[in-house]
Amino acid sequence: MFAARRVSLLLPLLCLVLGGPLSAAPQEVRVGAYDFPPYVSKPERRDPQGVLPDLLALLNAEQDDFHFVLVPTSNGRRYRDFRRGRFDMIFFESSGWGWEGIETRSLDMGSEDAELYVALAQEGRDQHYFDQLTDKRLALYNGYHYGFAGFDADVLSLTRSYQATITYSHDSNLLMVLHGRADVALVTRSYLQLYLDRNPGLADTFLVSQRLDQIYRHQALLRPSAPLDPDALAALLQRLRAEDRLGPLLRAYHITVTNDSKTPVRSSN
Repeated sequence: MFAARRVSLLLPLLCLVLGGPLSAAPQEVRVGAYDFPPYVSKPERRDPQGVLPDLLALLNAEQDDFHFVLVPTSNGRRYRDFRRGRFDMIFFESSGWGWEGIETRSLDMGSEDAELYVALAQEGRDQHYFDQLTDKRLALYNGYHYGFAGFDADVLSLTRSYQATITYSHDSNLLMVLHGRADVALVTRSYLQLYLDRNPGLADTFLVSQRLDQIYRHQALLRPSAPLDPDALAALLQRLRAEDRLGPLLRAYHITVTNDSKTPVRSSN
C-alpha cells in the first residue's frame, strides 16, 4: 500500500520531468459521408477514396485536439442521421440541398463546384442543344438536387416531369450518353475533369455545356452540439491553407478554390 502511495505521489513529478501533465485524449468528431464522387466514393468500405478522406487525414495529422472519423450514410438518409446525432458534421455540403428546417451551424469552406450538361458531340450540334431539356432523355444521379428541376431530388417527381433515368454512378451516366441510351447527362464538373484525365481520348467525343445547371459554394454543416464549433473548424482549415496544404489537395481533384488567402474564413450560425 505504501509503495502504491509513493508511486501516486511521484507520478505528477514524473509527468513534469518528462514534459508536462498528461494530455487529454483527442475528442472524436464524426463526419457524415455519402457516395458523392469525387468527394467520397464507397464510404462504407475500409478504404474509401476521395477528397474527403484525404482532408480528414490532413486534419488529423495537423493537430491532437480532435480526431475526425468518417461515418457512412446515404444521400437520402443523411438528414435523419444528422438529426439523430449519428454524426456531428458533414463537409462539402450546401444548406440548399434539403437542409431547410434542420438546425445547423455552417462554415463557408472557401471552395466551389458545379453541375454541367454533357451530350455527344455531333455535326451541327452546339450549345443551343442544352436550351431545352424536356424533350431530352436525361441521365441523373440519385439523390442529387439539380437546378433545372428546382432542386427537387424526389425520384418520382423527376421521372414524371422529365424523361429521366436515375442511376448511382457518373460513369454509368456518361456511358449512357456514349452508347446513345441518354441524350444528356448531368455531371459534377470536378468529376468530369477527372474522368477526362483518365480518358483523354474522349475529350472531343463529348459536348460539354458552357451553361451551368448550378454552381455551389461548399459548406461544412455542424450540429449545435458538435465537439467543435464553426470558428474552431475555420481555424483548423486556415492552418492547412497557411501551410499550402488545403489548396493543392482541392486542386488535385479539380475543385475550384475561392479562398486561398491568409484571411480566416468567417462562419455563419
